Amino acid sequence: MDANPNGGIHAFESPYLQRYVQLGAASGRVLSVSFPETPDANADTGGEHPLLERIRAYLEGVEDDFADASVAMTMPTDHRSVLESLRTVPYGEGVSVETLARMTAGLDPESDEDRGVVRTALAENPAPLVIGDHRVSDGPSAAPPSVEQRLRSLEGIR
Repeated sequence: MDANPNGGIHAFESPYLQRYVQLGAASGRVLSVSFPETPDANADTGGEHPLLERIRAYLEGVEDDFADASVAMTMPTDHRSVLESLRTVPYGEGVSVETLARMTAGLDPESDEDRGVVRTALAENPAPLVIGDHRVSDGPSAAPPSVEQRLRSLEGIR
C-alpha cells in the first residue's frame, strides 16, 4: 500500500455501469481507471478516495469534466499531447478523431498516420472517464463498450 493515504487501489460498485470503477493512485496522481466486473483482490472497496467520490457523483448525474484531476501521463509524447487535448473537451460535448487531431499541436488531421496516433492514444488511455475518451465519437475507448455507451448516454452525447 502506498504511504500516501490516497494511494493504492480503490474501487466501488456502480449500479449505473453495472460493474466496479477501480482507481489506481500514487502520490496524489491517478495511475489508472478501469471497470472490472470484480475489483482487484487488493482494492480498498470500503475506504474513501476524493476522486472516487467525484466519479460516484458524476455517475449520479453531477456534471464534472475531471479536468483538474492529476493523471500520471507516462506515455509517448504524441499520445500525451492527444490526451491533454482531449481533456479540454467539455462535459456533454463530442468530437471526432479528425477534430481531436486538429486540436493537438503537431498533428495533421488529414494524415492517416496522425489519425492513427489519435486512435492509439485513445485505445491506450490509462484513465478512461477521467480523460473522457467516450467523448470521441469515432474513436476507440479504453473502457469496455458498455461503459463507453453509458458514459455517452449520461452526458447526452450521440
